Amino acid sequence: MVRMSAQERRESVIRAATSEFARGGYYGTSTESIARRVGVSQPYLFRLFPNKKALFLAVAERCLEDTVRTFAEASEGLEGEEALRAMANAYTEVIAERPERLLMQMQMYVAVAAAEQQGDREFGETVRAGWMRLWETVHLPLGADVGETTTFLAYGMLINTLVAMGFPPAHRVWEGLYPEARIKGRLEK
Repeated sequence: MVRMSAQERRESVIRAATSEFARGGYYGTSTESIARRVGVSQPYLFRLFPNKKALFLAVAERCLEDTVRTFAEASEGLEGEEALRAMANAYTEVIAERPERLLMQMQMYVAVAAAEQQGDREFGETVRAGWMRLWETVHLPLGADVGETTTFLAYGMLINTLVAMGFPPAHRVWEGLYPEARIKGRLEK
């Protein structure tokens, strides 16, 4: 049997916690379920992460960084409409192949709102910092145009919401949301 290093174990915990938090959210997920999923004891889990909040924030940061990397890799060397298409298509693949990342994003926003209602700003500070990295990653390939960046991210959040609610791909609610439809609409104006 091959032993994992602490870093490898930490990575496996982050992956397991992503799935668990994506499904149950911060408040509905126990550290016991995460430990069980990854095959470690709860005390060992707390040697890797001091508490549930630290684990959730590590997962949130990873989720945002993975999304930043997706957009950066997709748009590398591209600008404008080409960058928009490439980033949208890459994100569509992520949604299809890694739905837990999409659901984790939704859980992050819920956790921020709930924590800030209770006076805890750490969730919000962490998620907002990651979201600003996301903004900058999208902003530059779209010509540093605030309107284009806002529109791209707004459509992305709408798509996240529709996918999270389970609208099937053929549903009429999707009509006009794909980049080709948006681009065509702008060109016809």
